[in-house]
Amino acid sequence: MRERILQPVAIMSILAASKKHEGVDQAAIDKMDEAWKTEAKSDDQPFIAEILSSPLSNYLLYIQASSAGLFTEIFVMDKFGLNVGQSSVTSDYWQGDEDKYKKTFAVGPDAVFVDEPEFDDKTKTWRTQVNFTAVDPATKAAIGAVTVEFNLTELQRRLQS
Repeated sequence: MRERILQPVAIMSILAASKKHEGVDQAAIDKMDEAWKTEAKSDDQPFIAEILSSPLSNYLLYIQASSAGLFTEIFVMDKFGLNVGQSSVTSDYWQGDEDKYKKTFAVGPDAVFVDEPEFDDKTKTWRTQVNFTAVDPATKAAIGAVTVEFNLTELQRRLQS
């Protein structure tokens, strides 16, 4: 999973986003996060569209689609916990205050965090998020984090067939 997602397009995108966000203070991060949340509820979504139309987001959507329902969401964050690419719209832009970031990037290059399974009432499926640190293969340094949401109901179906 890690190798499939962390292809050159992901590494380049994470490094570029981290460079772009260098020196951005928490107030600016909060402002971007609020703008994202507002757009997520609106038909006018220029900020969201910018991220969703990136090469990385297109690649993540391809991975999700080729999983035939096993992956319900994939997104990648920079070293500040800000979205870099995603297969679908996330509820917020800043993940840096959540365990998916705190228990991976903040821990180190080998960190993996599997969140508690949750039942999705809308789709009537069980899901869990598998999160891991994104590592630059050239430097072996932690550069961001990745979240892959698994459809556990689909996984169970596949294992039983």
